[in-house]
Amino acid sequence: MTIVVGVTGGIAAYKTVSLVRGFVLAGHDVHVVPTEAALRFVGTPTWEAVSRNPVTADLYDGVDEVRHVALGQKADLIVIAPATANTIAKLAHGIADDLLTNTVLASKAPVVIAPAMHTGMWQAPATQANVRTLRERGVVVVGPASGQLTGSDSGPGRMEEPDDIARAALTHVLGQAPATQGSAAPASAARSRRARVDSASAGTRLDLDGLRVVVTAGGTREPFDPVRFMGNRSSGKQGMAIAAAAAARGAVVTLIAANVGTDAVPDGIAVESVSTTLELEKAVTDAAGDADVVIMAAAVADYRPAQVQQGKIKKEHTGDRLTVEFVVNPDILAELSAARPEGQLVIGFAAETEKDPATLLELGRSKIARKGCDFLVVNNVGWNHGFATDDNDVIVLNRAGDIVMEASGTKLSVADRILDATLSRVP
Repeated sequence: MTIVVGVTGGIAAYKTVSLVRGFVLAGHDVHVVPTEAALRFVGTPTWEAVSRNPVTADLYDGVDEVRHVALGQKADLIVIAPATANTIAKLAHGIADDLLTNTVLASKAPVVIAPAMHTGMWQAPATQANVRTLRERGVVVVGPASGQLTGSDSGPGRMEEPDDIARAALTHVLGQAPATQGSAAPASAARSRRARVDSASAGTRLDLDGLRVVVTAGGTREPFDPVRFMGNRSSGKQGMAIAAAAAARGAVVTLIAANVGTDAVPDGIAVESVSTTLELEKAVTDAAGDADVVIMAAAVADYRPAQVQQGKIKKEHTGDRLTVEFVVNPDILAELSAARPEGQLVIGFAAETEKDPATLLELGRSKIARKGCDFLVVNNVGWNHGFATDDNDVIVLNRAGDIVMEASGTKLSVADRILDATLSRVP
């Protein structure tokens, strides 16, 4: 696979050397396109040495081959790491004033960016709007991570680690035809590309080897009658991403899927499909008995109809108003937390619509205190974000209510970050 790695002007450029080296060792043809600012941090000789290809930042080098167009057409994948606020703004607005932005604009290849900048710049409304624009166009955003920045400040803005960027990028391109001229690649080329992706993933850490992990995903449905139900908008993508990430890292995974398609679940993951909250309760309670970790990512209905009609409810019989009595569902997360055996880790999820960050944090702290789980993953959801999207923004709290991790990006990259932040406690 031909991979273009764009490097922009940030101190995290030194980490991209490892990213490039990993791609090359996995057998990919890697072409590094740095900006002039990036070369202030890591020089051309280093990029040429690790990529094994000539490197230039000059838009007017190789004019005879129209280099920016040739690179863009040749690429099967474009990864930009680090991606500064300036470059993100250029990409969002179609500005092409250097070799890298010209290459991206001239290409039809999948694009993955790994933002890196100061927390204030990352959280600025302009940057967030630009990132939303790129995501809407199909650009995959990996990170940023939260932690110590270049100076004395800390917070979200650190570039994700090279292994995590590579994993997210290669996973995203699986099953897609290379962005070459013409139609999709033949099956033999697809198999060859898959083999190279698997080779790149072969060095992935197996830090969860043998760990027994139960993950719930999706949203429960509570029927009114044989036709209608009360449900929620959870797609199950985050839960399934956690299951896939845990399995890729060596865990023995059981996925309890509530009303979601499981065709994309990787081989080797045991799947049990459920529909209602009571069915989910029984399935997860049974599976949790010998589990090391239980991750409750499913969106569970708080209430269910007190009575389920055996025939379809018809408005001709009920009139202009329909009154339904609801009863409370069991609190599965609290039950699991109270009954967990010694050494078992229980991780809950809290989807909230509160937009104020401080209030959202207080809601999360209140909930983990009530539920008694070891960690709580808090994410903000709404009409157009959180549920049924490919990206997520989460805060992970420990039992004391402290923030142990913040992450944003693809649900697969967020899944790995959640596992990193929580499973370090498992013996």
